[in-house]
Amino acid sequence: MIVLGLGGILTHAACAILKDGHLMAAVEEEKLDRHRIAGEVPEASIAECLRLAGVSAAEVDCLALVRPFAGGAEAKFHLKLRSMFPRARLVLVEHQVAHAASAYFASPFEQATVLTLDRGGDLRCGAKWQANGPDLRLEREWYYPDSLGLLYGRVTELLGFESRADEHKVQWLAAQGDRARFSALFGEVASVDAQLNALFFDGSRADRGAFGARFYERLGLDDGAAIPLSMAADIAAGVQQRVEEIVLELAGSGENLCVAGGLFFNALLVRALETSGRWKNVFVQAAAGNSGTAIGAAYSAWQSVSEGKQRLVQAPSLLLGPEFRPEEIKQVLENCKLRFRFLLTMDELVDTAVRMLGEHQIIAWMQGRMEFGPRALGNRSILASPLDPYSTENLNVFIKHREAFRKFAASVPAEVANEYFEVGPNAINLATVGRVREAHRRTFESAILGHDLVRVHVVEQAANPLYHRLLHAAGKSTGLPVLYNTSFNLFGDPLVCNPRDAVRSFYSSGIDGLFVGNFLLTK
Repeated sequence: MIVLGLGGILTHAACAILKDGHLMAAVEEEKLDRHRIAGEVPEASIAECLRLAGVSAAEVDCLALVRPFAGGAEAKFHLKLRSMFPRARLVLVEHQVAHAASAYFASPFEQATVLTLDRGGDLRCGAKWQANGPDLRLEREWYYPDSLGLLYGRVTELLGFESRADEHKVQWLAAQGDRARFSALFGEVASVDAQLNALFFDGSRADRGAFGARFYERLGLDDGAAIPLSMAADIAAGVQQRVEEIVLELAGSGENLCVAGGLFFNALLVRALETSGRWKNVFVQAAAGNSGTAIGAAYSAWQSVSEGKQRLVQAPSLLLGPEFRPEEIKQVLENCKLRFRFLLTMDELVDTAVRMLGEHQIIAWMQGRMEFGPRALGNRSILASPLDPYSTENLNVFIKHREAFRKFAASVPAEVANEYFEVGPNAINLATVGRVREAHRRTFESAILGHDLVRVHVVEQAANPLYHRLLHAAGKSTGLPVLYNTSFNLFGDPLVCNPRDAVRSFYSSGIDGLFVGNFLLTK
């Protein structure tokens, strides 16, 4: 049985495909078609998922579509899908249901509490479920505009960033702030039951998060004044702490917790759940946002169509996108009239990369299948050695062109991770943060967010054998099996997908070397 899921149509469209219970592929449309118009059928990701699964559109048995999927009349959208998938049974999946399914059915649990929280979808901004076997039983709902995601977005605007795009910046800024300074204020702004206090907002304002005069008064500022730099990190820390407090209360306590929805892109929040002592196990869907609902739709429809009689098979990783054969890569390089070196063996590939990193060069590493979700997990990554004294300056200032408080991740093999970091299980997908052990704080000083916290990427051999091998080879050469890892993308673009994307980004940056498959380009 073949089930194709489509989610995030109005914002971050994506497609996922299940074949006999196996998640064969999942791809975001914007990584393939960077000029996509929101609300249109994501044809490029559909075609790529079908190709990766080795099936045709006519073979699809069930088409699972997450609401909302059309900004206006839905007939045109529906008719186009019907013409593309003539045999498929159509299943509509509610937005929060898709989030819940994306987390629970991807987890290793047979029973769990499931919590979904985002800005809003079909009027709801969150829900809580009890999951048992193939069944999800709704327990509670939260409704827009009493939304923690909306509150975080409002603070994002208040601090001069772009709402719906830069919330991650507020998260990392929060790691450097004083949580106590505005704790009482945000305690009044949002109740423990996630109700927002309207007295602190002004609905007539269209900018700066629509905060009202009372909020500015409590900050000690003139109404509508710009937030001074000296206050920004503490405001970010205040909203971060309050969101964590509220989510811990909403989640409750128990054995297993699964979470999804855009709010759970917040790695500090995930760490708070992992370390709270309220739950024995916490699993976050790392593709927590709207694109991840494509996976949830496919999972939900599978359970419905199979009536829970056929088990889903957990995907080993989020490396679910396209990969490229040597001849495809070579064709792009030759068409671009580029000089390159072909590395004949995996040993030569890894040894060359380790040598360049040891010489304090920064490399782009494009290997295997592209990651699903926004985070680079070692297949579309920019890498540097923690032993390079200029890695922070080079990565953040000259290559990524981003704020100094946005740190890069430290990738480490799973079997030695505990030697360097204290970290939770969701670090395999870069969905949480860890703490640097005291003996290694000086080594990783440039990656520390604040309070000894660091983004940790734990790499399992089964999930990514080549990247795992590279880390161990770096360790053999330098004594430190850790590399700094940041996503291979520039200027706010999605992760690079194909060789042409990689070449364009390489020559638009200060990266020293590009490894794309077995091909090496240098400047």
